[in-house]
Amino acid sequence: MVFKRLLGSLGVGGPMVDTVLAPGAVLPGGGLSGEVRLTGGGADFDIEHITLELVARAEAEYEDGESHGTVAFDRYVVGGGFRLAEGEHRSVPFTVNLPWETPITELYGQQLGIVLGVRTELSVAGAKDKGDLDTLTVGPLPAQEAVLEAFGQLGFGFKSADLEYGRIGGTGQRLPFYQEIELTPAPQYAHAVNEIEVTFLATPGGMEVILEADKRGGLLSSGHDALTRFTVSHDDVPHHNWKDLVDGWVRELIEHRSSYGSNSSYGQVGYSHHGEAHHGDHGDHGHHGHHQEHHHDGRRSGPGLGTAIAAGAAGLAVGVVGGMVAAEVVDEVGDFFEGDDEGEGGED
Repeated sequence: MVFKRLLGSLGVGGPMVDTVLAPGAVLPGGGLSGEVRLTGGGADFDIEHITLELVARAEAEYEDGESHGTVAFDRYVVGGGFRLAEGEHRSVPFTVNLPWETPITELYGQQLGIVLGVRTELSVAGAKDKGDLDTLTVGPLPAQEAVLEAFGQLGFGFKSADLEYGRIGGTGQRLPFYQEIELTPAPQYAHAVNEIEVTFLATPGGMEVILEADKRGGLLSSGHDALTRFTVSHDDVPHHNWKDLVDGWVRELIEHRSSYGSNSSYGQVGYSHHGEAHHGDHGDHGHHGHHQEHHHDGRRSGPGLGTAIAAGAAGLAVGVVGGMVAAEVVDEVGDFFEGDDEGEGGED
């Protein structure tokens, strides 16, 4: 869907901008291509810069509630330094690389409810105006898809997905927010956990997989959260049994309830512990996270790609994302135009 807007700071007769993204989903760390189409106004204008800005709808949690806003997390200058003549039509092609931590918005063609956008900004003779906003669709990396597929094959169900403003301490996180994919437990784990949240922090070489369990309390103990972290390599995707590996992760997450306080150091291989995860410290946007108790994390590196999910198979394509309501996603896209406050931009 393409949105057009007359550059308000230039008034009637100013140039118009229409950014068209290449069709299909892009991947985290992958190339986003398209073209910025300019239409000259009633006079000649000097186009100083054409800038693309990646924006996301994120949630910030506080002790007394939560708030939602639009967060800018990367910017790219893709053109400029030319004069756009009166009535002239000009296209500026571009290809930029997304940050590796860019959240995924769809899985097996089903929307997850995450809203990302590409906002186009023109700098014209010293005046700046955001002239166009397009929805950005991001699919999973092979390792991300394999992990989620394994959860589906184990019997987990999709509950929701959102973006949390803040940081997970002790990780390599670079963006000002992180994605949480909330899953309902498979029957064999339902006695121990209410839900499991999955967070991916991808890098060029691999990915941190952070699992958080909202644990059920027993007669002699109260429920609490546990968090573990594992690392995987992109190169290892085809070589391992994902279902068994993820099953081991979940069992470790549940079984290490009593290991809070371990002094093990973080590492890619073997058990490790990163202490308390701190979320926030972003001024007014910082929020008090719910990762309050943490456990051993880090399993042996190297999950593998399971067999492809056939139509109707018992995987995430049916069991996890099948119930998503597309209308809710459409409503979220409209929120981009309601003037939300923007947070700080993130690092590339």
